[in-house]
Amino acid sequence: MDAIGTDDPPRLGLRERKKAKTRAAIQEQALRLFLEQGYDETSVEQIAEAAEVSPSTVFRYFPTKPDLVIYDDLDDRMIEAFRAQPPDLTAVQALRAAFLSSFGELAGEELALQRQRELLMRDVPELREAMLGEFARTVRVIAELVAERTGRAADDDAVLALAGAVIGVSIAAWFASDGEDRTARFLERMDTGMALLESGIRL
Repeated sequence: MDAIGTDDPPRLGLRERKKAKTRAAIQEQALRLFLEQGYDETSVEQIAEAAEVSPSTVFRYFPTKPDLVIYDDLDDRMIEAFRAQPPDLTAVQALRAAFLSSFGELAGEELALQRQRELLMRDVPELREAMLGEFARTVRVIAELVAERTGRAADDDAVLALAGAVIGVSIAAWFASDGEDRTARFLERMDTGMALLESGIRL
């Protein structure tokens, strides 16, 4: 049961649904072309043609070429899941549960999409660099969430240390997970790392 209530979430309006559909179609075609003919060999114009939109529309939804691969809504899901955790959980426990919830829900087409993105981000240097930048951005997101939950400032030393540690676990788990089932391996390693943070990592 959702800890913040049982009301159904508000449905997106028609305009928002159309935007989400267009964004998904552009990314789907981009990933298909990247995997078929190579990231560097695929132009934004080709992606636009495949998605039946203009190049300017592609850039409106994805300002840079790496964004076509990097973008997902997992941060939004994680934030929602974090805020839904019971107040008696520590920040680390709430983060651990939120990560499990948001990543663990991936299945079917969403999971297949995530695997396609991971293949590209591992193989293309430009995308690996962009992904590390995304990890750095997420440090700020986590710091703000922890600050919100604990009543501390987002730039508090302890808050920043925790946010950095969580992202460090994420980076280590991401690079150490390989094979066909790398998403499941990443989730397992991430959860193990979070459990170690929770216990204090005594080596």
